[in-house]
Amino acid sequence: MMKANERMAISRQSPTELDPAARVHSFEEVVGPFAEETALLEAERCLQCKKPSCRLGCPIHNQIPKFIGLLREGKVEEAYWAIREQSSLPAVCSRVCPHEFQCEGHCVRAKKGEAVSIGMLERYVVDWMVAQQKPMCTSCALPNGKKVAIVGSGPAGMTVAFYLAHLGYACTIFESLPVLGGMLTVGIPAYRLPRHIIKAEFDALKNCGVEIVTDVRIGHDKSLADLKEEGFAALFLSPGAHASRKLGIEGEGLAGVSHGVDYLRQVNLGANVTLGRKVVVIGGGNVAIDVARTALRTGSDQVCILYRRTKAEMPAAKAEIHHLEEEGVKVEFLAAPIKIHGEGGRATHIECLRMRLGECDASGRCRPVVIEGSNFMVEADAVIAAISQDVDAQASQGTDITMTKWGTYLTNEQTLQTSVPWIFAGGDAVLGPQTAAKAVYQGKVAAESIHRFLEGRDLTVDRVEFTL
Repeated sequence: MMKANERMAISRQSPTELDPAARVHSFEEVVGPFAEETALLEAERCLQCKKPSCRLGCPIHNQIPKFIGLLREGKVEEAYWAIREQSSLPAVCSRVCPHEFQCEGHCVRAKKGEAVSIGMLERYVVDWMVAQQKPMCTSCALPNGKKVAIVGSGPAGMTVAFYLAHLGYACTIFESLPVLGGMLTVGIPAYRLPRHIIKAEFDALKNCGVEIVTDVRIGHDKSLADLKEEGFAALFLSPGAHASRKLGIEGEGLAGVSHGVDYLRQVNLGANVTLGRKVVVIGGGNVAIDVARTALRTGSDQVCILYRRTKAEMPAAKAEIHHLEEEGVKVEFLAAPIKIHGEGGRATHIECLRMRLGECDASGRCRPVVIEGSNFMVEADAVIAAISQDVDAQASQGTDITMTKWGTYLTNEQTLQTSVPWIFAGGDAVLGPQTAAKAVYQGKVAAESIHRFLEGRDLTVDRVEFTL
């Protein structure tokens, strides 16, 4: 057995990546998998802490040391089931979670060096299961005769269906889009999250008897009252945050101006979107970076991001920023748009102001302050705003569900029950745009609450975290 000092001497292993010059012409997955030898060597770096802080950093509280310990013993399938004890979507979370802010950010090794590559090890285990064509889901319970409706097939909705199906509930997911996965499918490009990975997770759900209905907009094609009449005893709302937030500046209505999640949805659904050569993207999060990198892959060769703070404050994952820079996207820091100019009804330039960082808040994030008279212009064939998203609350029209001032569903923080007792909500519809893992965790919380509600039990007493 390797000693602690020997483990500390092992450097963090790096995955292979597609060459930047080649990958900008393709939607192939950029980051390659660990080879078996690499995965086992990286697994050896785990110190198997008695009080693993990495689990605290993971919103789902994954059994991280347990699965890594099994992996380094060569027990890959057992490692997968250790992950499945807590996670309903390991194939997805291993790829798209910002691990440096979550599990890896809390790894003990990160205090004096580089964290264990937890995300890549989880991905190795999941990819091994897919390659071996192993079942991705345990068998479900016998039907208990109760029906649950789920609005939205994103991470939260998928998780509720996963847990309740294993308790014998007949779950039906209603998805407004023609594809499954919500923002996983229409908001995240395939070079980050291959579609066969999402399909594997849904195949596992279907094997548990979950019914999935696409192209049905709750609140338009069916109402919540209709679902109640159809015999659904409880309902989970997770429509996601698919509504783009507007910039609110002059010229936003010009042709050539669009919004981040709208653009990504079009491309991910197969539309042939031509933006022109010069594209300006506004924002500093993962959506802005996804937009910029997608624009490169659809034919634009001069892509620029405007961000009103500095690189240090960008909320996007560090790996995504690194890949962006490798692919040649320019980032104009400390710049904020104030007007979009055009000719003949079409955008041609975007006018900006220089910023400086002012006072910082309690979290250490500094407020951008305008430098008066610093106006400058940037040429643009297309302008795409990717500053944030809002919840599309159409599903709950005609109900008395209480909303917050931010346009999200107001729920009991402990139970995720809304102001209408038989309706629960979670994911981006409650949190606003957040990580997949946080949506998965809310799905687990809601699944336990729905189970208690349908059994006539108190929703708050002696709660336990769902595991399988």
